[in-house]
Amino acid sequence: MAKCAVCGKGAHFGIKVSHSHRRSNKMWKSNVKSVKINVNGATKKLYVCTSCLRSGLVERA
Repeated sequence: MAKCAVCGKGAHFGIKVSHSHRRSNKMWKSNVKSVKINVNGATKKLYVCTSCLRSGLVERA
């Protein structure tokens, strides 16, 4: 699973609990996109989460 290159956000793990309280393992995947961004004047293709994209932490190429 990919991680965000800016904030390090990745998959989260936990336990899903149904209405009858049966428990099973669950994985929540973060919304990570492959984006071309400018890094020190050069263009790189990195994985960035959508919250970092919306907040303006990265500059798209």
